[in-house]
Amino acid sequence: MSLSMAAGKGAKDPRLGKRIITLSAALAALCAFAAAGVALGSIDIKLSEILRAVFDHADPENLRENFRIIYYIRLPRVLTAVMVGVNMALAGCIMQGVLRNPLADPGIIGVSAGAGMTAVAVMVLFPEYSLLIPPIAFLGALAATGIVFLLSWENGIQPLRMILAGVAVSAFFGAIMSAIMVFNSDKIQGTVNWMAGGFHGRSWEHVKMIFPYCLFGTVSVLCGYRYLNALQLGDEVAKSIGARVELSRFLLVALSALLAASAVSVAGMIGFVGLIVPHTMRIFVGSDFEFLLSCSALFGGALVVGADTVARTIIAPIEIPVGIFMALLGAPFFLYLLKKGMSRG
Repeated sequence: MSLSMAAGKGAKDPRLGKRIITLSAALAALCAFAAAGVALGSIDIKLSEILRAVFDHADPENLRENFRIIYYIRLPRVLTAVMVGVNMALAGCIMQGVLRNPLADPGIIGVSAGAGMTAVAVMVLFPEYSLLIPPIAFLGALAATGIVFLLSWENGIQPLRMILAGVAVSAFFGAIMSAIMVFNSDKIQGTVNWMAGGFHGRSWEHVKMIFPYCLFGTVSVLCGYRYLNALQLGDEVAKSIGARVELSRFLLVALSALLAASAVSVAGMIGFVGLIVPHTMRIFVGSDFEFLLSCSALFGGALVVGADTVARTIIAPIEIPVGIFMALLGAPFFLYLLKKGMSRG
């Protein structure tokens, strides 16, 4: 019995129709929320003007102001939000599959803590290098993940050890971050917005920064969905059908860290996306990662860009950082899942 045969679901899948409908709905939601994100704001813009700016790059004299709003402010912000949502949703989906833990998300392996600590250190201690915050936060996230790998390795990566190591590493980096802020309390104003998470001021440079990671990560994980399906069967069964369990787990966790780190580096501390999205999609498409990953990616992009649009327009002109908005949505959802799991236990 081969790995591909084990991952296949047969020619006739009774849930195929529902899965296709869900995938189509997620794609439609992504397009609708992205269009709303470009159209809505302090100045509402017609769809025809958006299409002209995107496809024709038209800059007529009577539309010049709207063109600049669309092309230089809202469009890069929306594209960045979409890719952050895709990356965070895929990262959470991978972590839940690898750890076989429905409450897992990228933050469980210290990604957010590592990125936050390095970003705060630069903003407070070396403000002259503030333009380097995204790549430095990215390196901090990857460093935290590497430490978790080392601490959790014992003849292979053990899921329980990884969770415990992630909690410890997150606490350690969080303590360092708090110490930096306490001892430099007069310099922390600039760190508040980044830690709250958001897309204010995002430009085409941020789009260029995250796009390669989004493209590489999405293609890689969609090509490797069979290994996530195999890991759900347990290590012994996965080995018996030809899966290289430890190598697969290592590469998948590294890919999850890469996706999450790239998102955190351009958007700051945005949580719960990797927790909410896979759970929601699993209700509709089941646990087959062939469909779960695709639906999660689309719905993740739609959720983040939709949340960002609501956060910046609901009490305009005041803008709520989308990280705070997602926490208000995600915390009750997490408590619901926790209570549901405890009831089943």
